[in-house]
Amino acid sequence: MIETFDATLPHGITLSCRAAGARGRPLMLFLHGFPEGAFVWDALMQHFAQPAHGGFRCVAPNLRGFEKSSAPAEVAAYKPALMVQDIMALAAQEGVGGQVHTLVAHDWGGAFAWAAAHAHADRVERLVIINSPHPGTFARELRHNRAQQQASAYMHFLARPDAEALLAADDYRRLWSFFTLMGEGAAGHGWLTEAVRQQYRDVWDRGLTGGCNLYRVTPLKPPLPGQSADAVPLPLPERVRVEVPTLVLWAMEDKALLPGLLDGLEDYVPRLTLQRLPGATHWVVHEQPEAVAGRVEAFVALE
Repeated sequence: MIETFDATLPHGITLSCRAAGARGRPLMLFLHGFPEGAFVWDALMQHFAQPAHGGFRCVAPNLRGFEKSSAPAEVAAYKPALMVQDIMALAAQEGVGGQVHTLVAHDWGGAFAWAAAHAHADRVERLVIINSPHPGTFARELRHNRAQQQASAYMHFLARPDAEALLAADDYRRLWSFFTLMGEGAAGHGWLTEAVRQQYRDVWDRGLTGGCNLYRVTPLKPPLPGQSADAVPLPLPERVRVEVPTLVLWAMEDKALLPGLLDGLEDYVPRLTLQRLPGATHWVVHEQPEAVAGRVEAFVALE
């Protein structure tokens, strides 16, 4: 059973959350991406809340700017450090001793999970990343890999001042194409039922500015025509190194995030377990929830 609640954080942000499992159990925290919401984790949360699968306290917040969570209008309010502040403040309220047993994240949620695991290695015990590039390899590929530059060109569209209006037009026609144009995947688009579409509308109807601001605030975008690739900042390795045990699940049919992003990942993540998922797209959490749950469960069970 999924419960919903609003978590009011000490620094004035409120996150609307979905959860399963009893408070007082080890915390498994789930972070969504764009254009998603916390509901995408419902099946995994119900799985891991069961005693047979760990009996975790599972919590998935809608990130700031999404669904009913606080949505500051200014672009600067979506800097990674502030998003991480939200996540760790929620963990302080929900986790035993403020600890996160396992942090699971996809897409933009992964960007903040990478940062949280680096900055708070004493509080994040395990990290699971699903198709979310590490900032070190992403910056390198945006500088030097023409294919990744082309695959990421959409980021500039989403950073336009009128992006929200364009995305909302005609019953979110462009946003549905994010799913349908990605590729068929192992189960095609059968997961995109009318009920799931309505769950997405319920998130999007509350505003798209928060999600678009993530693209506006980030400097990690491909160079524009005529712009030098040197404009893409390269993070210092010591600023993005992740020491906690990390599982990276990578759907290999992701057309936006190409496999080159996995090259050299172990240089930044020394305790890395990398598993490639053939026949799955960026939306693998929808397409193959059982496979994702099984691989995460096996990783969590390791000492």
